[in-house]
Amino acid sequence: VEKEARERESRSSNGHLFTSLTVSSTTLCSSCNRSITAKEALSCPACNVTIHNRCRDSLANCAKMKQKQQKLSMVRNSSALQNVALRTKTPMMKERPSSAIYPSDSLRQSLLGSRRVRSGLSLAKSVSTNNIAGADQCDDSAHGLRRILSQSTESLNFRSRTLSMESLTDDGEWWWSPLLEQLQVEGGCVQADSWSLAVESNFLQTLHKDVIKRQDVIYELIQTEFHHVRTLRIMEGVYRRGMQEEVMLEAGVVHTIFPCLDQLLELHSSFLLELLLRRTEGLTEGSTSNFAIRRIGDLLLRQFSGQCADDMKKLYSEFCSRHPKAVKLYKEVFARDRRLQQFIRRVCRGPLLRRHGVQECILLVTQRITKYPVLIQRILDNTKGSEEEAQALRQALQLLKQLIGSVDQEVLELDRTRRLQEIQARLDPRAQAEVRGGGVFRGGELLRRRLLHEGTFLWKLQGSRMKDVQVLLMSDILVFLQEKDQKFTFASLEKSPVVSLTKLIVRDIANQERGMYLISDSTPPEMYELHAPSKDDRRTWMMRIQQAALSSPSRDEFPLIETEDKALLRRLKADIQQKDREVLELLQERVTLFSDLVEATGRGGDVEVSSSSSSLLCRNLFRADTPYAPQAEPLLTAAVAAVIRQDSILELSVSTGPAPSTTHCSTPSPGSGPRLSRSVSRDTGLGASGEAILLRRQVDLLQEEVTRLRLRGEGPDREEAEQGGRRRGNGEMRDVIKENQCVTSDPSDLQDIPEESECGAEPS
Repeated sequence: VEKEARERESRSSNGHLFTSLTVSSTTLCSSCNRSITAKEALSCPACNVTIHNRCRDSLANCAKMKQKQQKLSMVRNSSALQNVALRTKTPMMKERPSSAIYPSDSLRQSLLGSRRVRSGLSLAKSVSTNNIAGADQCDDSAHGLRRILSQSTESLNFRSRTLSMESLTDDGEWWWSPLLEQLQVEGGCVQADSWSLAVESNFLQTLHKDVIKRQDVIYELIQTEFHHVRTLRIMEGVYRRGMQEEVMLEAGVVHTIFPCLDQLLELHSSFLLELLLRRTEGLTEGSTSNFAIRRIGDLLLRQFSGQCADDMKKLYSEFCSRHPKAVKLYKEVFARDRRLQQFIRRVCRGPLLRRHGVQECILLVTQRITKYPVLIQRILDNTKGSEEEAQALRQALQLLKQLIGSVDQEVLELDRTRRLQEIQARLDPRAQAEVRGGGVFRGGELLRRRLLHEGTFLWKLQGSRMKDVQVLLMSDILVFLQEKDQKFTFASLEKSPVVSLTKLIVRDIANQERGMYLISDSTPPEMYELHAPSKDDRRTWMMRIQQAALSSPSRDEFPLIETEDKALLRRLKADIQQKDREVLELLQERVTLFSDLVEATGRGGDVEVSSSSSSLLCRNLFRADTPYAPQAEPLLTAAVAAVIRQDSILELSVSTGPAPSTTHCSTPSPGSGPRLSRSVSRDTGLGASGEAILLRRQVDLLQEEVTRLRLRGEGPDREEAEQGGRRRGNGEMRDVIKENQCVTSDPSDLQDIPEESECGAEPS
């Protein structure tokens, strides 16, 4: 009996009376939404919930038990009030106002209006009843009775004040209420179910049937775009802000649940603004509700092409690929964090947010991009009499389909990468496989490759034995794995579990619709007999293996097994590329901030800044703060161009070898070879050494010029001391630039290079 009582007590939690239950594998837990096994299933017969054994403490109170407790509490309260009334019928009590025991009618209604208040009222009344009962036994004096009644009255007043504040907090305005009111006001222009209901009937009668259908679809496009922006704003202004400021979740967790939310909101808000501007332009004169949008193809074409399409592809690829991880993380955090549970319950009390939970919002965002083709196709079908508009809609539809295909491919690649990482994480760390030609294949080699396809096969061994294997089609190999105790290992059977795709032959087996042969090009050749789950699976696998074999890299470019040194170099290169991407993003953000600074500066001066002047100001922000910097830029640019030109001349001269050492250069015959082999000088045999001396001199002049410019920018004190050097340097630099401007790409112009004596070189 004691054992049964302990078991009954252990199985009761939060008013639930749990009993063990046998369930199927598809039953989900009412608390954490995960599958339940038969060993750990508990069920409450009162409220019909089924949960894990470990989740019973996190489940809310039983609804049926709450109702029973409320009924019992009301019965106790009524009996307690009757007892109080009977025991206090004394002359002294008749002089006391009735409010000492009974609250006013308005307060009684407010107290009885909520379940929380009823329990508190019963508590206060039970206290007062007990006190009065004790007073009858211990102190029958009027003073003692007044004291007890005053205590009960104070407890009632205090409890009523507390409950009234709680009621105000529960039913009052929340910090997200202004956002919801703003969304409701903004949605007034798309509140009607269709365009035909949004405009006046007399205006509708003046239009053709095809025009009405076209305007209905355009209105639906605007309406659904507004709903999409509203969903993004709810995610950003309610859920994300609440998780950060009220629930105090980590920034990384919130970003994982809502990836790239700000960029998506900015992208679609600008698109919605352009759509609403077209609506405003289409308003009839003297009306605020009658409108007809004549052109929308150019707007859609601009939205789904160029930089906007690239941004949409990047953002939706990232958001859709992170969708499963975001939902999984949200469920895990919601199951263990009570603050998040309370916040979500408060948020979902409103009718709008009840339909827009976190998971529903994330799913709506992932589906939005797939809604555009249907709407654009319907607009195109109802476009009559304007070939230009129809052509723009066709191009926009084609670009949109390509965009969706690119997003799907990006999501597929990211899913495959994530799946490969999961397989590698479940792979036994000690697992390794011997490959043909020598070498050991380990689990780390999988991450070097791309996963193209995976599936289960039956591998036929000698005799009639069949083994279940997990086959991974990689970018250059096929890998056979076996699963044991939730771990993967390489299939250690008769043949190597790693097969190279180089010159791999795939053949189907006669009279077997699910079997196929894999014949490897090795010495000696090996043949694998595999059986797919179905005929369609075999056809798909054969096609994909053949395509992968044709595009697989050679072993010289991509070795089968990577050495430790090469692996280290690959990791270092990957880290460098990642850091480069981070630096690029930071620089782009910095340029954006500088552009905003330029715009703010222009607005502050009440001067309209054009796009060209704005870009010029933005460039000047990156310059040195000196009036000489713009003067030095063209000079340095010309000097650098001169050095590059002379460097190319030197390379050509060295590659053709020294010129013949003659006193005077004669014009070569047409068959004497390229004219580039002539001497650099007209009268001497100056070769590559003289050219190098010339380049060295020009480099020295450049260094002097750069030093002079730096000193000149430091202050005007040094100008007088360096005036002569600057004139000389400027004159020499002009001569160098003038000389090199005469050099053309024709090798015959090499004869214009200065004499050897001009270069300061000793004649040989």
